[in-house]
Amino acid sequence: MVNRFLAFPALLISGTLFLASCQGNAADGENTNSTDSAATANSAGPGISLSPVENSKEFPDAQLGIANVTATPSGDSVKLSFSFNVKNYELKSQTDDKNSELCNNSAQGQHIHFILDNRPYVALYEPKHETTVAKNTEHHLMAFLSRSYHLSLKNKGAALVYHFRVDENGKLQKMDDPKTPMVFYSRPKGDYLGKDTENILFDFYVWNTTLGTDHNVKASITAGGRDTSMMISEWRPYFLRNLPMGKTTIKLTLVDMNGNKVDGPETEVSRDINLSQSEPMQ
Repeated sequence: MVNRFLAFPALLISGTLFLASCQGNAADGENTNSTDSAATANSAGPGISLSPVENSKEFPDAQLGIANVTATPSGDSVKLSFSFNVKNYELKSQTDDKNSELCNNSAQGQHIHFILDNRPYVALYEPKHETTVAKNTEHHLMAFLSRSYHLSLKNKGAALVYHFRVDENGKLQKMDDPKTPMVFYSRPKGDYLGKDTENILFDFYVWNTTLGTDHNVKASITAGGRDTSMMISEWRPYFLRNLPMGKTTIKLTLVDMNGNKVDGPETEVSRDINLSQSEPMQ
């Protein structure tokens, strides 16, 4: 995979300029150890902002691979059974760092994020998963190791992209590894209640590209009747803050250095989330 140098990002947010300074690098997952700061020139009150997630526990030797995939045809669909190899990483263990107390954290511990065709991920606490797809279809699977608070491991070898198709007879065919740049959405996801609305993890996975040098990720956020746009040129996790209660829509688009959408599979993805201070959810 391509080494990803992390450039200085400028985040333009609804007329408010957020600046972050950093240094570091990430490759195919190779994590950054940068130190970032964020500032806002908005004097009219707090707007939606990103703050870098700091001091996450690192697992530099953690590895994830596919052990086996089987396909079982059934009518017009096929049941796929995936099994994974996990090395130097303990699934179901709680990640021991301060961030697990700052944001939504899984009581079931560390896990795998299984993202098929950029749909919402399934958290795997055992290294296996079954899913169903239609016959005569093509797919991209992104899978990566996750801390207990859903933050991806970005070190080399801790993630994979598996490109495959299922033919008209239900036979699985492994296809060439993708060479085009991609972005996969991870967090935020689902419903956030009470304290979990304060620090919302914002995390995605880029593949076959270098942010800040070859491409950027444009995050378009619609919340509370307001549209916010952020151009992100550093591949690292953030906390998303100051979201209003209610529904938020987040769209990620992989763009070139001129801001144009990149052609190809898995270059744009959208999610809806909901925030509420108390039950019932609005």
